[in-house]
Amino acid sequence: MRKLPLIAASCSVLFASPTIAAEEPVIVKIPRLTVEASGKLAHAAMEACRKQGIQIGVTVVDRSGDAMVVLRDTLAPRITLEISKQKAYTAVNFNAATSAMVDRFTQPFSVGKVEGLVFSAGGVPIEAAGNIVGAVGVSGAATGEQDEACARAGIQAIQFELETAGL
Repeated sequence: MRKLPLIAASCSVLFASPTIAAEEPVIVKIPRLTVEASGKLAHAAMEACRKQGIQIGVTVVDRSGDAMVVLRDTLAPRITLEISKQKAYTAVNFNAATSAMVDRFTQPFSVGKVEGLVFSAGGVPIEAAGNIVGAVGVSGAATGEQDEACARAGIQAIQFELETAGL
């Protein structure tokens, strides 16, 4: 039979309250992309691919990896939507272009096996004033490099606004 004082002692450790220094903020302000900026970026990425005769799916996610804008060009296969979302989700969570991670997670039981992550080129994080504010994922081109070029063209369409956001 267990002694109650031991249980009570272990509970007090689990629920110990951390102290907050007076100079530490208790609220964190997180910069976010607007839906308008997300839409402009997605349309610019799609237009960049259209100029090359490529039909794509494009997803722009916020800092949390949740979709802000999802577009599929007229003839792009339906699967481009899910792949573009996963590329954007991966880029925002690792704060890196997915092209930089293509060979990084190939071992069995690695993080690369986590559902929802895609480590192929076409996902690019979006930064404003040194803060990651989201990511864009593109799918549908013949190569990941083409997907990524279209994603970067989308970011370029709002680059001025990102640089002057004054965060």
